[in-house]
Amino acid sequence: MSHHDDDFEPVAGLPEELPQGEQMLWQGSPQWWSLALRAFRLREVGVYFALLMVWRLASSLIAGSSAITAIEYAVDIIPLALAAATILSGIAYLSARTTVYTITTQRIVMRYGMAVPLVLNLPFSRIETASLGEHSEGTGSIPLKMLKGERISYAVLWPHARPGYYSNPEPMLRCLPDGEKAASVLRRALEAYSGAGAMALPEARAQRAPEANVGAQGSLGFARTAS
Repeated sequence: MSHHDDDFEPVAGLPEELPQGEQMLWQGSPQWWSLALRAFRLREVGVYFALLMVWRLASSLIAGSSAITAIEYAVDIIPLALAAATILSGIAYLSARTTVYTITTQRIVMRYGMAVPLVLNLPFSRIETASLGEHSEGTGSIPLKMLKGERISYAVLWPHARPGYYSNPEPMLRCLPDGEKAASVLRRALEAYSGAGAMALPEARAQRAPEANVGAQGSLGFARTAS
C-alpha cells in the first residue's frame, strides 16, 4: 500500500497507466450530501444549534424577558447555524469532487485530498474482508478490513475511514450512490483474483443500519480468506 502526491493523472483517478493485464472494472465517487451527513456530521450540527436555540429561548423567558424578546434572542443564532451548515456542506462537496475510487482486477485505488492529493493503493492480496452497508438516504459504504500488520493512519484516511475503528483503521469507499453495484463488482473481482482459495459468502442485501455498524455480521455481501 502506498500514498503520495500526484499532480498529473494519465488516467482519471489513477497516478499512472495500469500495468499490462490489469483492467479497470469500476470507478465512482462519494455522494456529497450523504458525505456531509455522515462524515461531516451535518445532522448533528443542526441538532446542536436547534438545542442551543431552545436553551436561549428558555433562559431568556426564565430571566423575565417578554416572549418577543426571547424569540429574537433565540433566532439570533440562526445566521451562525447557516454559516456552519454552509461551510460543512461546501467542504463535503469539495471532498466528494476530489475523490475517485477505482476497482481493478488486482486492487482498489483511492485518490482523495482537497489541498494535498493522495493516492492509496490497496492490493487484493492485502484485503482480508470487505462488506457493504446501506444508508437511509440511499447510498452505500464499503469498509475494507486489511490483513494483520497492514496499518494506515486514521488521520490520513479520514474521511474515507470506517467510523469508530481508530486502533485498527479500515479504509472505506464511502457514501457511494451505486453502493450495491460497486459491492457486486468488488465481490466478483475478489473471487476471480482468489480463485478456488476464496471463501465467498452468499450474496445478501445489506441491512439498513447506523454507519458505525456498516459491515456488521449479516450485512456481508462478499469476503475472502487470507492467502
